[in-house]
Amino acid sequence: MAGRDASGTNGWTREAMYALGMRHATLEAEGDLAGTMETLIAEPIYEFWPIGRRMVGSAAVERYYEHLIGTFMPLQIGYEMIGETLSELALSQEYMMEFPSDRGGSEKFRVMGILYGDPETPGKMGGERIWGDERILRHMVGPIWDELERMDA
Repeated sequence: MAGRDASGTNGWTREAMYALGMRHATLEAEGDLAGTMETLIAEPIYEFWPIGRRMVGSAAVERYYEHLIGTFMPLQIGYEMIGETLSELALSQEYMMEFPSDRGGSEKFRVMGILYGDPETPGKMGGERIWGDERILRHMVGPIWDELERMDA
C-alpha cells in the first residue's frame, strides 16, 4: 500500500495507539459524541463478533454512538476493565459490564473491544471490532441492528 513503511504500521507506535485508544474510550465514557467521532476516520468500520455483522460509515457509527451514549450506557449498573492488550495498530480492552436483569437482580456480560488505528491515517482510528454475546450486542447497537451488514468471516 502506498504510504506504508516496511513494518506496515506507517509510523504508528504502541504509545501513540494507546494514547488514541484511551482518548477515544474516555470521550465515549464521558458521553462526548463529537469528541468520540473526531477520533475516527471519515468512513470507520465497526464489526460485531462472533455474529459477523458490521456498520460502515460515519453516519451509521454516529447513530450507533447516539444510542450507546444516550440509552445503553445510562442503563449500566457498573463496569470493570478485565485487561488490555496493546500493539502498534490496536488496543484491545476487555470489560465486565453489569445491567439490570429482566428477571430481577442484575446480569453481567463480558465484552471485548479492539480499537484499531488506521494504517493510512496516523492519529485516527479505523473503527472497532467488538466481541460479545448477541444479547448484549443487540442492546449496544439498538435501533440500527437491522441495518448491520452481514460479513463473511
